[in-house]
Parts: sequence; structure tokens; C-alpha cells
Amino acid sequence: MGIAEAGQHGVQSIRRALAVLRSLAESQRLGLRAAEVASRTGLTRPTAHRILNQLIDEGLVEQRQDPSRYLIGEQISMLALARPVKSPILAAAEGELDRLREAIGDTLFLTVRTNLDTLCIARRVGAYPIQVLSIEVGARRPLGVSSAGTALLASLSEAQAEEIVARNEARFASYRIDKRNVLQLIRVARRAGFALRHSGLVPGTRSISVAVADRSGSPVAALTVSAVTRRFPSRRESELAELLRGSASRIRLHLKDHSPKASKNHQELR
Repeated sequence: MGIAEAGQHGVQSIRRALAVLRSLAESQRLGLRAAEVASRTGLTRPTAHRILNQLIDEGLVEQRQDPSRYLIGEQISMLALARPVKSPILAAAEGELDRLREAIGDTLFLTVRTNLDTLCIARRVGAYPIQVLSIEVGARRPLGVSSAGTALLASLSEAQAEEIVARNEARFASYRIDKRNVLQLIRVARRAGFALRHSGLVPGTRSISVAVADRSGSPVAALTVSAVTRRFPSRRESELAELLRGSASRIRLHLKDHSPKASKNHQELR
């Protein structure tokens, strides 16, 4: 094997390992079987199993309770502790999240885009007695599954959104949604200026999301309100959308400019 070929093989191995880790991150505490990892990543089962075993050796993946299920390992959180500063978007949004919690009373989420996924990085619980805790901080979903993902996709060009949806299509089945539905929701959100899900990830709930742009106008995050259905009469939808849009605008003003390299890496389709 030549040097160039060996280098290419190494890059492929890294990408495969990252795909495996992302699939496990999406499953959170439930974990996945090797066959499920293979299905979600497009790897063969022997390849997925081999990568999982290698990641276990490094402490990046663990097997708990049911020995046939794999989860994100402790070393992932240990590595994250080495990051010296808080995420710029989280630092810019924290004040607005607290203000919105007081004004709205329902659960708020801050979600960012990471490659083909959304990642929840903050959650605020409101004062209303019934709160919708549909996802936890660290929850990962394919772009297009949640209202946050829809809002982010609706803020991209049609070509960009369609490419992401096409690449995520195989992953939609486990969420009982298909490509056609996702594209329709994006079109509706683009016209409305916000994404609304009449049936949230938890039955009997609804959610509304607005994209947050950086100073260059690129969507980098989404603000979401989730509540039980009776908290979402039609007259309240526009009120919530306006509150979220106002906060998104203020976050954009406080958000430090990303470096060109960071912005490129964040938005690049891999």
C-alpha cells in the first residue's frame, strides 16, 4: 500500500469511527445494537462491530446492562472537559433563554447544527405545572426530524436543504417520517418564518422553532418552545414566534463573529 493510499484509508477509518460515535450519540442512554449501528451508518455489520470494539478499547464506547448494546463512553465527556471556553452561541444565548423562560412559562431548547444533525446544547424549564422534557441536553437528531431541524433547513437555500434531506433520508424511517413530509414541512416553515410541529416528539405536545443566524446571516442554531397541546391555541402561535424571533435577533447581535475557518467547517456538507 502506497503512502497516499494509506493516508486515504486512514481518513476513511476516522470518518467511519465518527459516524459510529454520532449514531450512538443519537441513541443516548438507550444505546444501539451492532446491527442498528451498521444500518444507521451504512457500514457492514462486521465493520461496525470491529470499529465498536476498537472504540471500546479506547474508552470512547461502552457496553452496559444488555451486553449487546453500545453507548457513548466516559472518555468522550473527559475529552470535552479540555475545551477551554464555553460555546460562543451558548454564551450569547443564555440571557435570552432565561428571559424567554420567564415570559413564556414552557420548556425552551437551544439547538445547534452539527454536520447532518441537530444537537441540543441547552434546556430551560418554565413555571407552568406541566413541562415537556422531550429531549435532554446532548440529544442528537437528524436534521429534518424536529421543529428545530426544520427551522434550520428552512433558513438554508432550497438546494442545500434538499441535499441534507437526501443524505438523511435513510435515517428518517426510525422517526416515522419520510423525505416528502420533511420537504413539505421545510416549505411551510420557509413561508411562515418559523417551524411548527402540531405533533411533537412526545405525543400530545407541540413545538415551535425559529432559526438563529450569525452576523453573516448563516443559520447556526434554533430556539424552540415545546408545550402540551392545550398551551398552543392558534392565537398563541404567532405570539410565540414573535418572541422567539426577537430573541434570535438579539442573540445574533451578541454572537461573536466566527472565524472564516470555523464557519466553513461548520457549514460544509460532508
